[in-house]
Amino acid sequence: MTEQDLPMQNVDAAQATPIDVAHAAMEAAPNDDAQRLRFFERLADGELFLLLDKEHDAGDALEPRVFPVEDQSYVLAFDREERLADFAGEAPYAALSGRVLADMLAGQGIGLGLNLTVAPSEMLLPPEAMEWLKDTLAHAPSEAEAKPEEVTPPHGLPEPLITALDAKLAIAGGLARVAYLAGVTYEGGAKTHLLAYVDHMPGSEGALAQLVAEALTFSGIEAGALDVAFFASSDPLCAPLARHGLRFDLPEPEQQATGPSAPGMDPSKPPILR
Repeated sequence: MTEQDLPMQNVDAAQATPIDVAHAAMEAAPNDDAQRLRFFERLADGELFLLLDKEHDAGDALEPRVFPVEDQSYVLAFDREERLADFAGEAPYAALSGRVLADMLAGQGIGLGLNLTVAPSEMLLPPEAMEWLKDTLAHAPSEAEAKPEEVTPPHGLPEPLITALDAKLAIAGGLARVAYLAGVTYEGGAKTHLLAYVDHMPGSEGALAQLVAEALTFSGIEAGALDVAFFASSDPLCAPLARHGLRFDLPEPEQQATGPSAPGMDPSKPPILR
């Protein structure tokens, strides 16, 4: 298979996926770093369907089908099951997030062929791009302790950050009930902005803080500062947060299936590439 064998396909606007939309915006503004960041964010957060070489059993290592393109190896993934079927017919696959796939591919010298021949968002992402995505997602927020003395409405935050936060919190269903974005003044007079999660699931603090860090990174203002805190709804600070803060309602968790989860969907048990 060569790159010339991969014709562009058109997709009706009503059938466009988030990756299609982000890819189109990136292609329309090739010098816009913000659009490129937004595309990689959609890729990381989205569910992808990885084409496998053979069927696998739960707990077994995944064996993706690897394609050579111009002296480089690529695995193929699609953002809809139907698109994978259009490309490969009835074929084994695994469902996993883009961030898990980036973690799998990093260090393997293997790139990603995305939606090849079946969507306008088709593209070849070289190994270096997957390494970059993994490294970018690995940036963890630092921890500190401080007590807010005053809560005020948020002010002066860039719109891309608000949009990024809204998109990130939309994939955090079940990890918290609600979040508030507000201005705060700490003991000693320091002022900043705070994203406060209310009634979060125990043990989810790291994942929820990471979502905020990624929102800053992928909105193009990584150097910006946004604190994250966690409160029970009985905490006295929740009243001023609700009064002054910008509210984000997190989605209710979907009903969990009783069977084993698809490979790669549990971040604590990433599939193994071989």
